[in-house]
Amino acid sequence: MSMDLALLNAVIAVAKAGGFREAARATNSNPSRLSDAVRRAEQQLGLRLFHRTTRTVMLTEAGKALLDRLLPAMTEVEAALDAVNKFRTTPTGTLRLNVPVSAARLVLPAIVPAFLARYPEIQLEIIAESNVVDIFQAGCDAGIRYDERLEQDMIAVPIGPRVQRFAIAAAPCYLDRKGRPQHPRELLDHACLRGKYASGIMAEWAFEKDGEIIKLQPAGPLIVSIGAAVDLAVETAIAGLGVVQLFEQWLRPHIEAGQLEPILQPWWQDFSGPYLYYPDRRLVPTPLRAFIDFIRELPES
Repeated sequence: MSMDLALLNAVIAVAKAGGFREAARATNSNPSRLSDAVRRAEQQLGLRLFHRTTRTVMLTEAGKALLDRLLPAMTEVEAALDAVNKFRTTPTGTLRLNVPVSAARLVLPAIVPAFLARYPEIQLEIIAESNVVDIFQAGCDAGIRYDERLEQDMIAVPIGPRVQRFAIAAAPCYLDRKGRPQHPRELLDHACLRGKYASGIMAEWAFEKDGEIIKLQPAGPLIVSIGAAVDLAVETAIAGLGVVQLFEQWLRPHIEAGQLEPILQPWWQDFSGPYLYYPDRRLVPTPLRAFIDFIRELPES
């Protein structure tokens, strides 16, 4: 029996993602196309591969048996294609990275243009979001995180600045009205513009000086989701409506322009820079290998 590899890939994508919509997002496809591919695969096999309800999509026993044998085989197919790809003078293919919004804004602009200039036949796709996801379910080759605590089957490679820190600032007009705090606990009497993770957890404001660490949950008039909405908090601070804490790189242009004034600088807390992480497997896809080698060439900052 012969079957189009595209149909088998659709079955794998739906099984990994646990649904057609989730698989469509991970593969940059659409649910109806994947549903049709799975239906055709089932017709050719003469077996139902998934139990479908309005809420869930689960593998049948036949589907589980197929996936158990299919996944290692498809890995070998990818390895064979990648081995052939190595004979090209220029690496080619697609590289999908799942990254925090902060990395997309503060880290990758110094890397991506030069990488694409060196490898014009590689297509780089960046998926930026604030919550940590399973890179496999997201259909990505690698991801970026801001700490090195990764699963045992992951490899971490430093990328971007090795030390970063959080800055805190407010508009001069706000500080003229409300006063300039000299200790982090004084922020409890200020209007603080805060961020919330996708999980619903409010981000703590952390400070450190001479070995003393202080963590606060200040109050304020605005809460934004950590990610793209952070710019709204910055603009609100510039408008003189509160205090904002964010990556120093993010706030630095506004500080240098005089729109924001830094406060509590001796208390600004350092943290380790981000890491590129990817599965510890025998063969790394050629586009990802090119990217890893490229960032390892860059000087540490």
